[in-house]
Amino acid sequence: MIVLLDLLGVAVFAASGALAAVHSRLDVFGVVVLAAVTALGGGVTRDVLLGITPPTTLRQWPYLLTPLVVALIVFRFHPTVARLRRGVQLADALGLALFATTGTAVALDAAAPVVTAGLIGVITGIGGGVLRDVLLNEIPLVLRREIYALAAAAGAGVVVAGNRLGLPPVPVTLVGAALVAALRILALWRRWNAPIPRS
Repeated sequence: MIVLLDLLGVAVFAASGALAAVHSRLDVFGVVVLAAVTALGGGVTRDVLLGITPPTTLRQWPYLLTPLVVALIVFRFHPTVARLRRGVQLADALGLALFATTGTAVALDAAAPVVTAGLIGVITGIGGGVLRDVLLNEIPLVLRREIYALAAAAGAGVVVAGNRLGLPPVPVTLVGAALVAALRILALWRRWNAPIPRS
C-alpha cells in the first residue's frame, strides 16, 4: 500500500514538474528531466539521509518509468493539461500529502528517531519541488509563499504520533495524508500565506 501511494505521489509531482518545464519553454528532454527531478528528488534525498543506497527509486523500474510516461503525456497534451490549473494544484497537494507521510513512514521503518523521521518526511514532501525551482532559477515556492512545508509537517506529525501510540501504520498514513491535502487545499482556497517581514 505504501509503495502504491508513493507511486501515485511520483505521478502527480512528475506532472507538476513537466508543466513547469513546458511553461519555461524547455525541450522534450528538459521536460522529462524536470519531471523526473520533481518526482524523485524528495525520495532520493530521503534514502540518502537514511543510508539506503542505491536509493529505492533508482533500483525499481516503476519509479523511473512513471515520470517518463507522465512527462511525455504532459509534453504532448500540455495545452489541455495547463487549462486544468485547479486540477494540477489539487494533484500537487495530493503529491505533497503522499510524499510527506510515506517519507515519514519509511524513516520510521528504518528505525530513525521520531523527530528525525518527521523532518525526513517534510524533506521528502518538499524536496522535489525545491530542486525543480532551483533548476528553473527561481526562489523555491516553499520559501516565499503559501502554506506548504507547514502542511507537510502536520502530516508527518500525525504519522509519528500514530507510531508512538502503536496504531496501524497504513490507516495512520492515510489520515496524515488527508490532513496535509486538506490544509494545502484550504491554503489555496483561502489564499493563506506564512507571515513575511513588514516593509
